[in-house]
Order: sequence, then C-alpha cells, then structure tokens
Amino acid sequence: MLRLLAFAAAGVAVAGSAQTPAPSQPQIDRNLIKLQVVLDRLGFSPGVIDGRRGMSLTAAIKGFQTARDLPVTGEPDAATMQALRPYWGTEGTKVLTLNERVLAGPYVNPIPKDEDQQARLPGLFYRSPLEKLAEMFHTTPQVLVALNSPQTYLRPGTKVEFPNVLPTSRSYDPKLEEGWRATLNMLNVDAVQPQAAKIVVDKSDKVLRAYDEGGRLVAQFQVTTGSEHDPLPLGTWKVNGSDYNPKFHFNPDLFWDAKKDADKAMLPPGPNGPVGVVWIDISKPHYGIHGTPEPALIGRTESHGCVRLANWNAARLAMMVKPGTPVIFQA
Repeated sequence: MLRLLAFAAAGVAVAGSAQTPAPSQPQIDRNLIKLQVVLDRLGFSPGVIDGRRGMSLTAAIKGFQTARDLPVTGEPDAATMQALRPYWGTEGTKVLTLNERVLAGPYVNPIPKDEDQQARLPGLFYRSPLEKLAEMFHTTPQVLVALNSPQTYLRPGTKVEFPNVLPTSRSYDPKLEEGWRATLNMLNVDAVQPQAAKIVVDKSDKVLRAYDEGGRLVAQFQVTTGSEHDPLPLGTWKVNGSDYNPKFHFNPDLFWDAKKDADKAMLPPGPNGPVGVVWIDISKPHYGIHGTPEPALIGRTESHGCVRLANWNAARLAMMVKPGTPVIFQA
C-alpha cells in the first residue's frame, strides 16, 4: 500500500513534471477548518476546505453576512460568529474508517494531456484513492496528509480524519439517474437543497449567487469566469438543462489555444474531465456552468468563457436549478 504523502506527491507530479518534488504539509488552522465546514454546510462555499485564510473564505463569509443582513466585512467578527452560533455544534472534522467501497476505483494514472489520447481512455477517473477521498470531503490531498500523517495507509480498516462535510440527508430524488445519485452520494452533496429562482454570476467578485423567489441569497459558490480571449458573455440567459457525468465533445475550433493539428474528439466522462461531473447548459450557445478537475484553482485561473466550480459545488448547483431558471452574467 502506498502512503498518503506518496499519493499526494504523485498527484502533483501529474500536474507538473515527473521531477516535481513532494509537496510540503500545509499549515492548517483547525478553527478555520471548522468555520469553512460550517459555511460549506450552509451553502456559502469557501472552495476547498484547507484551514487557511484567503479570498475564497473571505467571499464565503461575505456571502453569509449578506444573507443574514449583517455588516459585510469578510471577517469572522463578533456579529458573524453570533449568527453562526446555532450551527457551531457541528464537528469541524470527523474520524472515519476506510472500507473497500470508498477506496474502490476505477482509477487512471497518468491522464495524458492530449485530447486524442484522453478519448481512448474508458473514463477520466480519479488518479488515486487519495485524490478521490480529497474530493469526497471537499479538500485537497495535502490537507488530508496534514490532518493525519504521511505514514497513514489507505486500506480498509484504517481510521482517517476528514473535514466533516457529511450530509444530513442522502435521500436523493429517485427520478434522478442512478449514476448521478451515486455521484451526489460520493461527493457528499446533501439531498436537501434550496430551489434557485435566479442565478447571478459576478465576474468582479468571482462568485455565483443563487437567490430564492423572495430575492433572498440562499447559496454562493466561488467560480472561475472567462478570460481575455474568451470573456464571460455578459447578459441574461437561462438554464436549458443539465447533463450529468457528461462526455465532452472537444472541438479545437472553439479553443484559441488548441494545437493547430488537433482533431475533434469525444472525451469520456469522469471527474477529471474538462467539465467535471456535470454540465449545466445555458441558452448562450457553447457556454455552460460546470465542474472542474482542479478544484483548488477555482477563482485563481482563467477559463474558455464558461463558468467553472468545484465538482461538489457544481453538483449542488445542479440540484438547485431547472430548465428556465434565469442566469445573469454581470461584470
């Protein structure tokens, strides 16, 4: 069995070069992990749960403060902590025992860079059990190493400490596809979600906000929105529908940075695919709201015009919207 740190190093090497050194364990604040977990549960996602301050946590706090009509400071000030007090009994982390089911693949490693080679794979699956576990618990491999130990073995019977994002309900709508219900369960997405009457994507704040029928902010997620080459298409659109665990039709004509000799390719589904676990199609042709294979980069990189979220947040959003839900892209 490989150890946690060995898996983390392998994941970084795939993203970089074969000579990429093993990452150092991050400094994490367990009080911040608890704050991030509570906000995540309430629908104001701090992105990856990492026990550190940053723009994603600040944005999540601002979202919660706005929803509760508090002064919007972006800080866990006295008024904010008082408003969070009813939820503060939640454990920030939870020790769980690994079993064969949670460690089961399939896995694929390495994932080739070229789309024509990716198209030959059976699926764009997780690279390792550690990558899967990190996504299940809305965090990173490096944080799991820091919460536990580089000597922790990933095998049935091992006790591992995770951010406590376990849902209160897994009673997913039986009308949903079985494979999609399995994905929601694996990503620890709660079956109980508010219904969004309107979605607003704010380019400047790098967040997506969901509002209910009364205009109340009910959820907020960090996003990546467009680039200089492919700017976010400002305006009002609507949701056409959602494609769960989608394949991805790679058309080099739609990508300014595609290789000149690249061919069209149909990429298989999987969490490490270009659009992650779900594609929420909107009325603007070729644009959508979707997941990502790199959750730690949300809000920190550019996209090809579409709106990217961490897979667990994209899955959660897909439960909140329906065909016809207005989608507003603003600067």
